[in-house]
Amino acid sequence: MNENAAARLKKTLLRVAYWIGLFLAMLLICLPGLWIVLSSFRPTVEIMAKPPVWIPNELSFDAYVAMFSGIGKGGIPVIDYFRNSIIISVTSTVIAIVIGMAGGYAFARFRFRGKSGWFLGLMLTRTIPGIALSLPLFFIFARIGIIDTHFGLILVYVALNIPFTIWLIDGFFRQVPRDLAEAAQIDGCTRWQAFWQVEFPLAGPGIASAGIFAFLTCWNEFALASQLTRSVNSKTLPVGLLDYTAEFTIDWRGMCALAVVMIIPALTLTFIVQKHLVGGLTSGAVKG
Repeated sequence: MNENAAARLKKTLLRVAYWIGLFLAMLLICLPGLWIVLSSFRPTVEIMAKPPVWIPNELSFDAYVAMFSGIGKGGIPVIDYFRNSIIISVTSTVIAIVIGMAGGYAFARFRFRGKSGWFLGLMLTRTIPGIALSLPLFFIFARIGIIDTHFGLILVYVALNIPFTIWLIDGFFRQVPRDLAEAAQIDGCTRWQAFWQVEFPLAGPGIASAGIFAFLTCWNEFALASQLTRSVNSKTLPVGLLDYTAEFTIDWRGMCALAVVMIIPALTLTFIVQKHLVGGLTSGAVKG
């Protein structure tokens, strides 16, 4: 009896320690985001205070009002920046996923000459930092006339995302047994129908994961966007943060307010797709 009680006590203590550790880890991860949200409502004096003021004494929506008031009224064209970010991020993600699906499926299902070399070459492109490409891309884009355009940024982001999407989708297609597609073809499906009705749904979680990664990469990218955009017609939200910097001052509260506007769509998309990821993982089980 004592041994059972000791075992239960040990199990309870381990569970409590687990939840305390999980809470501390989540607090550490979420603290910067919480600080940004609070700083968007508090006065600049409290943002710069030392020691830091954790609980704001006064909350105000002035930063959001000024941000959406428009050019010439103390604000920035956040609606235009938001539209540019949506157009560029969604278009780049769709194109990268379509190419990634084709490439990932080809690497997972077919044999061809130089397959390993092509795959290794694609993966090695991920080792090149994007900022190292900013100067040559600027000269090339300026020469062909696509500086400060949606098309230029879309082209860059598609090229950056394709290697990772191919690698991730390739891994998921390799986990889908070939026998399922072959059985579907025996039952009367064409090769294309077998792909869409059998293989594609089972690889859906990987494709969704690749889509999230590609979208967030485009949505949050700053270095290349700041070099390849010049006007309101093409600037994205991360580049819009520079509008809050002056020669001698920085509007930290305005920056935090715009950062909150940037975070909300990314979090919303992640939570929406997360449900589909869990649903795909549970419904994709192969019944014997």
